[in-house]
Amino acid sequence: MRRKFKTALFVATLAVYAVMVFWSLPKISDAAGGLMPFDLRPAGYDLEAARAFIKALDAEGARFYLEVQHRLDMVYPALLAASLIVALIWAWRGAPRWVPALACAAAVIGAGADYAENWAVAGMISGGVDGLTTEIVDWASRASRTKAVLTTVAMVVLLVGLVLRFLKRWRG
Repeated sequence: MRRKFKTALFVATLAVYAVMVFWSLPKISDAAGGLMPFDLRPAGYDLEAARAFIKALDAEGARFYLEVQHRLDMVYPALLAASLIVALIWAWRGAPRWVPALACAAAVIGAGADYAENWAVAGMISGGVDGLTTEIVDWASRASRTKAVLTTVAMVVLLVGLVLRFLKRWRG
């Protein structure tokens, strides 16, 4: 894969991430009276927490979440998974293939869980407080936890690979 493509991929991933972390997600939190958006709850949430967030979220915040944040979050999971895959393959080059393969699978499944979470959150916000059910909240929360765990696994395996590459190069 060409170096320019890899660089563009990493830059795009970081740019979308920065826009979400420093602009869209804080704006949503402000629109919900300081409560954390669903995207920033890696431990998940229950029906009561979902109700509290949706009840606190004003109409403009709900529109922004559904239109702006979810548009950003349509590209971010794929960008992150692709960036992790490229980095994992590079970091684990020369190692047994099953290590990066499992980590790449975790990144892809984590991205799928992120898309599932986005779909469920859109349904929860669109349905409002009265439309919330234990089932949809549990489903969204499971997707959120799955996304967090699998993405973390992929990142930890990447970090280990980078440390091993550095130590190998440093030693000789």
